[in-house]
Amino acid sequence: MDIQAELFALQDKKYQAFQSKLMPTVAPEQIIGVRTPALRKLAGEISKGEEAERFLATLPHTYFEENQLHAFILSGMKDYEACMEQLEKFLPYVDNWATCDQMSPKIFKKHRQELLGRIKTWLTAKETYKVRFAIGMLMEHFLDEDFDLSYLQLAAQVRSEEYYVNMMTAWYFATALAKQYEAALPFIEGHALDVWTHNKAIQKAIESRRITTEQKSYLRTLKISRKVKEI
Repeated sequence: MDIQAELFALQDKKYQAFQSKLMPTVAPEQIIGVRTPALRKLAGEISKGEEAERFLATLPHTYFEENQLHAFILSGMKDYEACMEQLEKFLPYVDNWATCDQMSPKIFKKHRQELLGRIKTWLTAKETYKVRFAIGMLMEHFLDEDFDLSYLQLAAQVRSEEYYVNMMTAWYFATALAKQYEAALPFIEGHALDVWTHNKAIQKAIESRRITTEQKSYLRTLKISRKVKEI
């Protein structure tokens, strides 16, 4: 199968222009313009044959949609060790928030403790999207039945100059406030995050329907004035 030819056959130029505005880290010429449902369908077709193994081995890819296909194929893998091996090879090439955030291997749900060890390693990485992916996995897998206060501490310790890391940290704490309010609140009250991430977490929490009106009112009082920071 000529995967690039298949992708261009699915091209929507108006969608390409729209996507280019959403992903400033990807050059417009590297975006073909294929809608996500079509990409997921193609990923499913590729995964059924030997084509998947060949495709996963061809890194780096040229186009954003190839990275999306790669992420979707990994997300559907049923063998944890094989999935993790391929994921570690792919993560250094992830260059945008969409591929990072839409990559979510289902098999991870059955291997949370092994995953946690990898998350701790990724959190210390230099690559922006390794760190973002790690925080995303903490948010997806460790804020419910497997929750522990130490996981909040892991996320709070992250310090970065990268917008896409800090935005994910803010998203994580907003979600934590929705799911584990009593545990997450002291991190906001105690200013455990940098100012921008702190305020963004509060903003996103206030926008959430899962946060009560009373909680939102209190969170508003915890915003940090930028003037205070400058002093």
